[in-house]
Amino acid sequence: MSGLADLSLVEAADAVRRGEATSQALLDACWANLEAVNPQVNATTWLDREAADRAARAADQAVRDHKPLGLLHGIPMIHKDMYYQEGQLSTCGSALRRDWRPTVTATVIARMATAGAYTFGGLNMAEFAQNPTGHNKSFGDCHNPWNLPYITGGSSSGSGVAVASRFTYAALGSDTGGSIRLPASACGVTGIKPTQTRVSRFGVMPLSFSCDNVGPLTRTARDCARIMRVIAGHDPQDPTSAREPVPDYEAALDGDLRGQRIGVPTNAFFDPAETEVNAAVEQAIAVLAARGATIVRLALPLMEAIATYVSVISRVEAATIHAEWMRRDPQAYGAHISGRMYPGYAIPAPYYLEALSRRGPILKAFAAEVFGQVDALVTPTISTALPTLAETDIDHGPAGTEHRFMAVSANTRPFNYLGLPTISAPCGFDTNGCPIGLQIAGRPFGEARVMRIADAYQRDTDWHARRPPLLPA
Repeated sequence: MSGLADLSLVEAADAVRRGEATSQALLDACWANLEAVNPQVNATTWLDREAADRAARAADQAVRDHKPLGLLHGIPMIHKDMYYQEGQLSTCGSALRRDWRPTVTATVIARMATAGAYTFGGLNMAEFAQNPTGHNKSFGDCHNPWNLPYITGGSSSGSGVAVASRFTYAALGSDTGGSIRLPASACGVTGIKPTQTRVSRFGVMPLSFSCDNVGPLTRTARDCARIMRVIAGHDPQDPTSAREPVPDYEAALDGDLRGQRIGVPTNAFFDPAETEVNAAVEQAIAVLAARGATIVRLALPLMEAIATYVSVISRVEAATIHAEWMRRDPQAYGAHISGRMYPGYAIPAPYYLEALSRRGPILKAFAAEVFGQVDALVTPTISTALPTLAETDIDHGPAGTEHRFMAVSANTRPFNYLGLPTISAPCGFDTNGCPIGLQIAGRPFGEARVMRIADAYQRDTDWHARRPPLLPA
């Protein structure tokens, strides 16, 4: 039975639809892995097996009754614990919300439920989604299932761990500076940050109004496409959500990259000292070229301005959202969280407004110069081999730890300021046995293209199918 947990989301959903597997069997298989591995990786904050069993039985009855079935019918899932579900715990990774229960349900949760999925728990995360590593003061750190002392990536740390460890077929994460792509890379799974506004943020804990994104972490690019088809699209409850039509993302995954121009940056993104990461990404680029893509090396414009402005925006907006709690109960926050937010109160309003007002012109100039030459960009998701939790523990580590901490998200933050769709897919392992990620970015609302490229790569490689050594045989 445990082999059922190794199915991709699409394979599992299709097996339920065809009557080859039951939802109850999928849940049991995931739960067996959870019980075996979770004590070592600390990926969950709460679980509700009783409700999950009821949902599984209802899903299986619907199959027997030949009722219409949604695209995710019978799939058990756990999500980052910041997606509100009416009456359920939603800790947001903080002691301030240890017992909080929202009165609304996030649109994305409701849409997946309509498509037949059900939720059976909450996943550990960085406190209020504010670090890239997997540290958490209140609920304990997440540990990488490939090598326990190493970071999981954050802030969707539990999401990356749970998908890699086969506790769940998919998990929602959030991405303000890389928080979907970083744990996808560090845990050897696939995760997509859609175009800003592509997916509703209603009922999701905010961090930065201008940079927050909702998206899935899954086993494969095709799994991402299946979920994006369900959750993307305008939501009247989120007036910032785009009205762009939602394509059939799965239909775009044809494996054909002929005519696709893929850009490789010659400035930023590649750390010359990290030869094993660079080698893995170059090998991935060769796979894409063999699939028919044309590889173009090019310099990217405005990178220093982009790095500066995204930092200003995210700090000011996070400080604004947390201002009341910071005044009332500052000691409840981890030291590094306070250290990130306090400077936000000191940034002058003209600097913040400058960062906002220049976003559109910078995106326009970047798109004209870059996407006039290429259809997508590829880079390492994390430019270095993974550090350990100890090496990035800025609350307790020595001087210099902060540099290692911030370097984790250096390659992901620029695409949050630009609002571009970006996916991370596994492309190898470092000498410590930790995964390496390939990051693919595209034009605004070009999710179909970046998933198509990732899917084509996964047709010729098996990194996404590898199992962490902690899992039972």
